[in-house]
Amino acid sequence: MAVKSQEERSIANEDDILDVRNSVKRVTALLNFSLVNQTKIISAASELARNTLEHGKGGKSIIQLVTEPERIGIRLIFEDTGPGIPDLARALEDGYSTGRGMGLGLGGAKRLMDDFDIESKENEGTRVTVTKWTEKN
Repeated sequence: MAVKSQEERSIANEDDILDVRNSVKRVTALLNFSLVNQTKIISAASELARNTLEHGKGGKSIIQLVTEPERIGIRLIFEDTGPGIPDLARALEDGYSTGRGMGLGLGGAKRLMDDFDIESKENEGTRVTVTKWTEKN
């Protein structure tokens, strides 16, 4: 997988969540994702950005345009140096929520995207990486 372009956004307040959403919306439109897939990606990005702010006490997002021989995609990375997630399995369960997000939770974000990876260490933070693919035109 090759990274063709990348932009980084700080997540320190509510306005930053909107900035992430707008950046993701712009990139998904440029990649000609269907409106349904654009909505899925923006929803996942919003949920993950909110988690970064509320649970991770802020952090950053990295938005990447990635390519493989037959497909192109958007990869979103959300990183924080917060308290970490003590029980990843539980955090991925449907209906599990500790905040005021969209109610999707990590499990919902995972279902909306094609690839999902999460790493979390207590008192060191969390890194969530998600990717959505489309065929090259």
